[in-house]
Amino acid sequence: MASPASTKDDAPRDGPRPAQPNPAAHTPDTEHEAAPPNPFAPPDEAEGTATARPRSLFGEILDWMLAPLLLLWPMSIAVTYLVAKAIANGPFDRALETDAYVLARQIHPVNGVATLTLPDVARDFLGSDNTDKVFYQVLGTRGELVAGAADMPLPTEDDRPPPGLVEFRDETFHGNDIRIAYTTVEFPAAPPCEDVLAHPSGALCGAASGQAASALVQIGETLDKRSALANDIIKGVILPQFVILPLAIVLVWFGLSRGLAPLTALQANLRARRPDDLSPLDALRAPPEIEPLVTSFNDLLTRLAQNIDLQKRFIADAAHQMKTPLAGLQMQAELALRQEVSPEVRHSLEQIAAGADQTARLVTQLLALARAENRLSGQVFAPVEVAHLARLAVREWVQAALAKQMDLGYEGPGEPVFVDGNPVMLREMLSNVIDNAIRYTPVNGRITVRVMAEPAKNLVHLEVEDTGPGIAPAERPKVVERFYRILGREGDGSGLGLAIVREIATMHGGTLTLDDHVYQTSPRLAGTLVRVSLPVHAPAPDLP
Repeated sequence: MASPASTKDDAPRDGPRPAQPNPAAHTPDTEHEAAPPNPFAPPDEAEGTATARPRSLFGEILDWMLAPLLLLWPMSIAVTYLVAKAIANGPFDRALETDAYVLARQIHPVNGVATLTLPDVARDFLGSDNTDKVFYQVLGTRGELVAGAADMPLPTEDDRPPPGLVEFRDETFHGNDIRIAYTTVEFPAAPPCEDVLAHPSGALCGAASGQAASALVQIGETLDKRSALANDIIKGVILPQFVILPLAIVLVWFGLSRGLAPLTALQANLRARRPDDLSPLDALRAPPEIEPLVTSFNDLLTRLAQNIDLQKRFIADAAHQMKTPLAGLQMQAELALRQEVSPEVRHSLEQIAAGADQTARLVTQLLALARAENRLSGQVFAPVEVAHLARLAVREWVQAALAKQMDLGYEGPGEPVFVDGNPVMLREMLSNVIDNAIRYTPVNGRITVRVMAEPAKNLVHLEVEDTGPGIAPAERPKVVERFYRILGREGDGSGLGLAIVREIATMHGGTLTLDDHVYQTSPRLAGTLVRVSLPVHAPAPDLP
């Protein structure tokens, strides 16, 4: 019988309330004491901690491998550009240096003044370039323009190289970036003024007489050829990387997949195991990185097997220790009923015998429910012919149905239908459904056990329909709970039958459905239709 829900007032209505603790007084220093959540903590430890699901190990490793690669790639492009510029400057700087030397050799002093003697062919050569613009400048010893561009940028006095040495610098001229090679040409010292008559050449004299002087020679060109060569070098290096980088990503993906293949094999091994296979995994065949995990899992399997063995021994011992006294009690009560006793004593003995029978049935159901709920207790599935099993179950309950003057019948297919299951548990499931129907169907009722295949859905349906009082739709979700009984319903059931049926059906991958069995339309009378749908075993073996 279902007991009404009771309410409990946890706090007193009157009187002073106990002092509430101050949360701030017990708040730990989260900056120093807060620990990161453990994703593998047991449920009781992890309760109340909202943590995101850990990322995939494959994705985590792939990110840590590809992220540096993708970050270093732009850096490699920048370094490649600088190296390409340095490589491109080399040959053009040497050519520019040669031009500067050639130009410097064409400067001669005339009457103490620097003069550029440049043939027309050389002048045309300096100005001719199909790609870049060439500029040159020659300044005399006093800074006067001898030849070339007058507004060409000048180096500082400290940057002027010694004669015969060519140096380079980058400048901007007329809005163009140019590369300049420059050097100096040293002239002999001018004679003193008092010796001027001794020199028929008419050398000048002055304040700087007696000191050596130098002329500045500069030649520059724009950077178009250099940029074109640097771009060609970069293209030659970068374009293959556009092919190599995706190929590297694919190779990393493939290598990582191969590296994690032992985990996939371990997963496939575990999925392929039977529910009753608790043998340890071979830790020596696992990679060293996951060998501790396999060893810990084997320890868990060992403890689980020990717990299952303990439960199985408990169920066996409980079945023996509880059924034997009850059977003895029922036998003694039935023997006493054969004796001449008073009506009062006979009534008591009949109650004792009925109570012992009901208690024995309850013990059997509790043990069956325990075995059904423990789905890893070594249940071995094999092909079971359900039509034959249903006929055996009907035959077992015929006497009980005749005692209540009921019509218990069977309907089934002409060919055998197989499911994967435990025959003992499936027979217990059918027995509970038939027992419920007999207990709650009135005298002279009708009960039909039916086996029906549905090939389109690869299912087989086990149905038991009766002409009893039926189950209201609102009660159907409740009657499959343990020890629930509908109020006001006659019968001496324990409230465990349909709970056992649901557990066994779930164990076998099936479903339990409760519906109306309308056996009279006017006036409408409906009993109960209990349907258990199980997946069909394929291929079905032949009967021996």
